[in-house]
Amino acid sequence: MRGVLGRRWRRVASQIGRSVAVWAVSTLTLLVLAGILPDFQLQSPDGDSSTRIAVTAAFGAGAFGVLSALVWPLLVRLLLLVPALVLGLLVFFLNGALLLVALRLNPADRGGAAWETAVVVAAVMSAVASATGAALAVRDDDAYRRRLYRLADRRRGTGPPCPSTPGTVFLQLDGVGHDVLRDAVRKGLMPTLARWTGGDRPTHRLTPWRTDWSSQTGASQLGIMHGSNHDVPAFRWYEKDSGEVMVCNRPTSAAELQRRAVQTSGDGGLLTVDGASRGNLFSGGAEEQALVLSIATRRRSRENRSRAGYFAYFSDPANAVRTALSFVAEVGREIGQSTRARLRKTRPRVSRGGLYPFVRAFATVVERDVVVAAVMGDMLAGRTAVYADLVAYDEVAHHSGPASRDAEKVLERLDRALELIENVAEHAPRPYRLVVLSDHGQSPGETFRTRYGLTLGDLVRAGCGLPVPRRARRTHSGAEARTAVRAALRIPVEERGERDRPARRSEPIVLASGNLGLISFPDVPHRMTKEEIDARHPALLTTLANHPGIGFLLVRSERHGGVVLGPFGTEIPLDRLDQDPGPLAPFGPGAADAVRRTHSFPHTADIMVNSMYDPADGEVLAFEEQIGSHGGLGGAQGKAFLLSPLVLSAPAEDGAELVGAEHVHRVLRRWLDEAGGPQVPLERPAEERAA
Repeated sequence: MRGVLGRRWRRVASQIGRSVAVWAVSTLTLLVLAGILPDFQLQSPDGDSSTRIAVTAAFGAGAFGVLSALVWPLLVRLLLLVPALVLGLLVFFLNGALLLVALRLNPADRGGAAWETAVVVAAVMSAVASATGAALAVRDDDAYRRRLYRLADRRRGTGPPCPSTPGTVFLQLDGVGHDVLRDAVRKGLMPTLARWTGGDRPTHRLTPWRTDWSSQTGASQLGIMHGSNHDVPAFRWYEKDSGEVMVCNRPTSAAELQRRAVQTSGDGGLLTVDGASRGNLFSGGAEEQALVLSIATRRRSRENRSRAGYFAYFSDPANAVRTALSFVAEVGREIGQSTRARLRKTRPRVSRGGLYPFVRAFATVVERDVVVAAVMGDMLAGRTAVYADLVAYDEVAHHSGPASRDAEKVLERLDRALELIENVAEHAPRPYRLVVLSDHGQSPGETFRTRYGLTLGDLVRAGCGLPVPRRARRTHSGAEARTAVRAALRIPVEERGERDRPARRSEPIVLASGNLGLISFPDVPHRMTKEEIDARHPALLTTLANHPGIGFLLVRSERHGGVVLGPFGTEIPLDRLDQDPGPLAPFGPGAADAVRRTHSFPHTADIMVNSMYDPADGEVLAFEEQIGSHGGLGGAQGKAFLLSPLVLSAPAEDGAELVGAEHVHRVLRRWLDEAGGPQVPLERPAEERAA
């Protein structure tokens, strides 16, 4: 009851706000027209002050709006028998008459216009008021939903009948960790999810799940949608056999990763029959795809509609206006928030200039609106399974911080999107079960470069004895690394003014995925062993392992198969991590299994580097320029959530833990089976059954 009353009050407040905005714009229009048209006056013949003229305009605009709202419907009823052409001409004169009456109602007896001028002014005011009201209405969720309802009513009965079994909608809140979601619900930032999970009659259960070592969208979503994320060691990595860098959000890489996952799992995906994939990196085997990265490079055809979601959405002018206004507002919001953070000298902080305000607005407004509209369209069309990714929070949290006020505002807007989708389900031709989940969380902390004055690439080059930028040479870490190299190679300490030695053989490739670093030597065709690395660069592994910003290293070993390296010469074989976790101890349970699994991948880098992690404050050090990061081990980034309806079976048995994206895939597949979804085997022909 309280929720219903709250929505009614919000609706009333929204309508009042739109009315005030239309009145203000109409007042401004009157002032502009009074300055342009000589026969239109808003002041007495003796002249008035600017304040009195503005008051006259405001009163006239308000009176004209009230008269139009009250009198015009009555006039239309009286003129129903008038021919349409005559009525069209009468509209202008009737509007002019209403304006003259509105000006005469002014107690100060100011303002006037000739008949022909009043007709022009009234026509312009009506057009401006109508455009303003329409622009504001399309940003209102209730008006937007009512328009979709009318569209659904027109579509009803035009297509094949929908099954009576429930459909399932999977909504991925990108980057929202389990603890972030729980705190947002507790603070009242997400009332829709609070209603689902709390009160006397909750409808959903909240379950945490632990990601793989590569805690990022590429690995998680590939495992969730296609059942396998084998050989995805990070967000970006170098593959020696092809000589290419794979990047999860690159269309060619996404297509190849999806192909490999299908080949490994033998499964087309979670959405193979009557499914829809919206705003994702991968298709999940869906027949209907929009804004799906893995098909973005194919030649456009009926089977390839990766960008069709944008065209379908913006073909409606109301949608275009709604999103354009929100886009501009979001750009302004980001500029204001970043300026405030800079003036307050907030720490940690990263650069948010350049094109970033537009990138953020695209992720938080354009992509959100298009994806939400596509999901609602799928529900109104009665599709059986839909999977959609909302990336807004992840984008803002990277630059503002996972627990920042900026990120909390995004969570509030995401909750309203969930409420909108929930309400649209009332008009869908079949019942729907809404499952909300995340692919990973985010861990806070300043960047590695901010704390130590050099990047991971600079440190690796220094440890290899290669030239480094002057700024890196002046840092404490850079100086220590260069000294260690000279000691290991028995080279005298470099004198001031001495020139850098030329690079030895091929330089290493250093890539970053959040707080996970990957170092590869491209001129060696196989994964190098610790012994080979020590022989080639005697100081590199020691320099990295002893650095205070690095938690541990993973390398291949000729003697032990694989070892974890830590400070002070710590070297622990992978098969002994359960007895002695060593540098993995701060990262909690499951870290050893995650490291062992990644070690088995064919394309694991020569050196895998995980940054330090402080359990006291949950902070990591990102090797990228992000103050909210994910991609490795440490903190909230590895703890995602799964919010499921109680009518579905529990995700895991009592006391059991959901570990890995592939496990989540099996859970979602089971739920589709329970709902009679696309994973239920199709009926085979009689002759095939007999054979």
